[in-house]
Amino acid sequence: MKLRSVHVTGRPIQTWPGELTRERKSSTFKAGWSSTIDLLDRELHHLDAENVVLQLAMRESDFRLDGAPKANARATHPGVILSLDSPYGALSYPCDRFTQWADNLRAIALALEALRKVDRYGVTKNGEQYTGWKQLDAARPAWSTDSAAIFIVNAALPDSTDDQLRHHAVNVVESLHIRARMYRKAAARLHPDVAGGNAAQFLRLTSAKKFLDGA
Repeated sequence: MKLRSVHVTGRPIQTWPGELTRERKSSTFKAGWSSTIDLLDRELHHLDAENVVLQLAMRESDFRLDGAPKANARATHPGVILSLDSPYGALSYPCDRFTQWADNLRAIALALEALRKVDRYGVTKNGEQYTGWKQLDAARPAWSTDSAAIFIVNAALPDSTDDQLRHHAVNVVESLHIRARMYRKAAARLHPDVAGGNAAQFLRLTSAKKFLDGA
């Protein structure tokens, strides 16, 4: 799911942290979906967020290749978990207070905005306001076959169309030779020792390949 400047991968919720809210309420938000996306994109951009994952109470098959939920997908409950890597570490924000998952996502975006504004007044100097949201391992989504293959192809061929992405992802899953070739191409772009490399993304690339090799 491509926002204005940040890519968000949609995944099923695997483990909900704690208990789900028993008595949810309708939100009073007046803003629409487009406004929520704009707000979320702005806050993720300010946070220098990477590897952003939006977990919803849906099946793997309910997500499109670009990570967005399909138009006819229905969540079994409205809880959402937004997980990301940031300069302050891995962070995770669960919310199921409201009856619609889009409203819960807006609540998280508003919370990110409020946390960022704390810095405006000089109250914190090193992002201490994010400490309470450090991500637990249980909230970190594991790879699926599709998501691991798509990540490798995106890293190797970042300008692929959706059809090309789908075609290459299938080949990466089915062929060890093609998987190794795509991995080498992606590693040449992401390795931290090369110009423009990214250590965090390189580690995810290695993790995705190990997952597929094991699967």
